[in-house]
Amino acid sequence: FVVSDRKMKTYPAIGFFLLFVISYGSSENSSTPRGCGLDLLPQYVYLCDLDAIWGIVVEAVAGAGVLTTLLLMLILLVRLPFIKDKEKKSPLGTHFLFLFGTLGLFGLTFAFIIQEDEMVCSTRRFLWGVIFALCFSCLLAQAWRLRRLVRHGKSPSGWHLAGVAICLMLVQVIIATEWLILTVVRDNKRACSYEPMDFAMASIYVMFLMVFTMGFSFFTLCGKFKKWKKNGVCLIITLFFSILIWVAWMTMYLFGNAELQRRDKWSDPTLAIALVSSGWVFVIFHAIPEVHCTILPSQQENTPNYFDTSQPRMRETAFEEDIQLPRSYMENKAFSMDEHNAALRTAGFRNGSLGSRPSAPFRSNVYQPTEMAVVLNGGTIPTAPPSYTGRHLW
Repeated sequence: FVVSDRKMKTYPAIGFFLLFVISYGSSENSSTPRGCGLDLLPQYVYLCDLDAIWGIVVEAVAGAGVLTTLLLMLILLVRLPFIKDKEKKSPLGTHFLFLFGTLGLFGLTFAFIIQEDEMVCSTRRFLWGVIFALCFSCLLAQAWRLRRLVRHGKSPSGWHLAGVAICLMLVQVIIATEWLILTVVRDNKRACSYEPMDFAMASIYVMFLMVFTMGFSFFTLCGKFKKWKKNGVCLIITLFFSILIWVAWMTMYLFGNAELQRRDKWSDPTLAIALVSSGWVFVIFHAIPEVHCTILPSQQENTPNYFDTSQPRMRETAFEEDIQLPRSYMENKAFSMDEHNAALRTAGFRNGSLGSRPSAPFRSNVYQPTEMAVVLNGGTIPTAPPSYTGRHLW
């Protein structure tokens, strides 16, 4: 009876504990967004909130961009020892910088999906212009390289291309640093308390790089080396779509969201979508074509086409000038020339009554049997002797 009494007291305690856990979970589920876990911080709810689907879509697209960019970098690293062409090997440093900047765009997208705080806002304000400046600086260096290739067939060195890109990016680093120091440190303001117009004005240098690179890229279509013009076309398309994206996001960020009274809700999605769109434009229209062109084997453009009558004929030279012949062959040839001269003197002595006759011209240094027979007979073609029959012998 004592044991059964203890069991009867234990069962209500277990039941009470289960009811407490169920009630606690239901209360937590009521405050947790649909699709997110119980222990997720409120700062990251847009990464999994099914009610605000924009965060999940942008997160998926940005993640795919990260994987694609890493794959392109891996392909370049694997194929690096097999790239022998100097014109394709020189811009590899710029390609890696551009891919690193594109990877930064996809990574920065997550900073606009999560909710803002002081650290997140400082990261947004600093890295937005710097990463875009790195990408457009690499595109400007690429435009300079293609212009040299199209006009002269020679590319600037890799150190020059990478140095130009880094120096142009450092200007935006200075601008972003001064903006943060003047607004956060000196004025003692919160990093998140800034106007949309201030955010756009801090990107003026990036806009200048973008527009200048667009105008300069048209010069890549003028030149005599036509095989590099395809890269110039891809560069122009990349910059064209980039300008369209920047016009779209600035219009919505500065004016459209305020007109629709969605400024607080749509500001972060607008900037996140702009980052993802720009990153994929860079990958599709510039990174993939450049990586494909780099890893392809170089075509031998100077190989003569013997079936093309428009090409100039090759210079005719002596056989000895092009090929180093063995010494034994040269000695045998000298010996045969001495025999040939002696035969000419003998033929002239034997046919002295006919007078001196000019020697027959030879077509090359290799003499044919018919020509030798003509020379040995004093310039006349030998004829076969008349045939004799049996009755003439007696």
